Amino acid sequence: MTKPSLPQGTRDFSAAVVQKRNYIFQTIRDVFELHGFQPLETPAMENLNTLMGKYGEEGDKLIFKILNNGLENPAKQESTKAAFEKLLEGKNSTALTERALRYDLTIPFARYVAMNHQQLAMPFKRYQMQPVWRADRPQRGRYREFYQCDADVVGSNSLWNEVELAGIYAAVFAALQLPVEIRVNNRKILAALAEICGGADQLINITTAIDKLDKIGIEKVKEELATRGLTANQIDIVEKYLLIEGSNLEKLNSLQLLLNNNDMGKEGIQEIKYLLNNSSFITHNSTLLLDPTLARGLNYYTGTIFEIKAIGAQMGSIGGGGRYNDLTGLFGVPNIPGVGISFGVDRIYDVLEELSLFPDSLVAAPKYLFFNMGDAEATGAYTCVQALRVKHIAAELYPDKHKLDKQFKYAEKKGIPYVVIIGSKELADQNCVIKNLATGEQRTIGWGEIE
Repeated sequence: MTKPSLPQGTRDFSAAVVQKRNYIFQTIRDVFELHGFQPLETPAMENLNTLMGKYGEEGDKLIFKILNNGLENPAKQESTKAAFEKLLEGKNSTALTERALRYDLTIPFARYVAMNHQQLAMPFKRYQMQPVWRADRPQRGRYREFYQCDADVVGSNSLWNEVELAGIYAAVFAALQLPVEIRVNNRKILAALAEICGGADQLINITTAIDKLDKIGIEKVKEELATRGLTANQIDIVEKYLLIEGSNLEKLNSLQLLLNNNDMGKEGIQEIKYLLNNSSFITHNSTLLLDPTLARGLNYYTGTIFEIKAIGAQMGSIGGGGRYNDLTGLFGVPNIPGVGISFGVDRIYDVLEELSLFPDSLVAAPKYLFFNMGDAEATGAYTCVQALRVKHIAAELYPDKHKLDKQFKYAEKKGIPYVVIIGSKELADQNCVIKNLATGEQRTIGWGEIE
């Protein structure tokens, strides 16, 4: 018999873990709804052509493709064989796969808006909390199945949306008592860098390399830029860009000098200034930091981009997002601007565990366990259980008449603080013995007095 196992990069969640995760979900949901966002859910799978080409060269490699049904059909064997040969050449074939698991929540949202935009009240504010899948190399804080919690606004060009989304980040992490850095940059600044390094067609090469800076270091980034065709002089400009330091104001001044009044760069700098100038609305225990090295490798971003780092934790980003002014144009519905942010729940969970920030009260065990002392006694005990549940007090009856030692161990293992014993005498008198497992104290009271 094969030993049971999990697919690599996936996990089971015990009751205690689920309760902690639900605490994170509810905290984020409350803040989303406080800011006027409404819930949306989309299917776990999308048509492959919905997803491919939207995440850049690296992202496309991480999409989990789903094999078509009926590939074992003899009538399809020849086309299937040819499809596999195409796959070995790095080409997709609809004879083999037409669908894939969603890579993120943003592209499915854009597809939803493109299909339903005529019925939506614009600007449309939605939040979405669902799992996504990536064929990534599993490691700490990086899984193949994980949850994202997104908030997006479409149908508005106003930079107040960026201010509000930064405020949502601050409010959520304040509620979780987790201090963070809200790092921001602007893709127009990166586009200006590309323009002075040979042209707009260098943008993807530059952002893909810069996005790896934290993982591989500046020397490896320079090597990758060289392999992507940048000259020594262009690589030198990128290096000067990456070495910009100082306060937010000092960084903005350095960017203006380096980008030499490039029109695209000026737009990006002005948008960052708008966000920083309104940072007084972004309250709570968060730091808003301009980070020129922030690139966000996804190709659909066009303006301000965000990334969240937990202060004092050994973890990569725990959230990110940005402005995408024509994402629905990918689906034939142009000119619907949008901006959104995402929370990485699994990484946030790991950080809260690392820093011991989960409240002690989250593990919700029943308050009472009624022992099973026999058929008649169990009927009386279950009457009390149901009466407590009507009062919204969690209680349960041990289902089997086992030795008391086994029933005590069950209560201890589940963390149930009180056990209730109704024997034949207690049944006749309609009272019970309640024992506090933490102190050992016990008392006898009437059934109606249990609360």
